[in-house]
Amino acid sequence: MFKNVAPKPRAGGIGRARKLRSEMPLPEVLLWRELRKRPGGLKFRRQRPSGAFVLDFYCADARLAIEVDGMARGMGDNPPRDEARDRWFASAGIATLRIPASAILDDLAAALALIVSEARARLPLHHPAAPGGPPPRDKLGEE
Repeated sequence: MFKNVAPKPRAGGIGRARKLRSEMPLPEVLLWRELRKRPGGLKFRRQRPSGAFVLDFYCADARLAIEVDGMARGMGDNPPRDEARDRWFASAGIATLRIPASAILDDLAAALALIVSEARARLPLHHPAAPGGPPPRDKLGEE
């Protein structure tokens, strides 16, 4: 597992995330049922507090946030706030994948496949060496 680069939650963020976990809408519940099975060997967390925000789902290894957007997300001042939030996470090295709630309700398997493919594409080619592990091989591959 890689080091978690997600910013630490602000005061009150953990309590808010716990409350949101108990009040998840149907599309998030359906998606969580699949993500908790660790598809593709990826570990996801739900309602993960980070900074002033709570991410719907987060894969630390891929540094990918998944946001399930309902109808209200496209109205009022939500789109500019979402863009600012996405930029803030991007500055921390976390990409955001937004999936409409209707897409999850219509075809959960396709939404899950999209999430797994995006997460796998963001994984590094290899895991970094463990602290105190063996030194790297020389340029010829010999020890």
